[in-house]
Amino acid sequence: MSQGLMNLVFVQIRCKPGTAYQVADVLYEREICSSLYSTSGEWDLLAKIYPPKDADVGKFLNDNVQDIEGVDRTLTTLTFKAF
Repeated sequence: MSQGLMNLVFVQIRCKPGTAYQVADVLYEREICSSLYSTSGEWDLLAKIYPPKDADVGKFLNDNVQDIEGVDRTLTTLTFKAF
């Protein structure tokens, strides 16, 4: 299947102080990110995630990202068309 037809979300993650590496380790272990970056500024991590095709995106992120100890807040950007 072409990636253009899959759900793609970018999730910015703000971590509690001193927990960014632990949060990144858990995300890596869960194998839900196609890419994961540390970032500067207001957010600590940027995750590129392809939720399962028929998944409820909000529930998927709630169950797989927001439940990680150390995650303080997330900001999700839904994508539409890749150019």
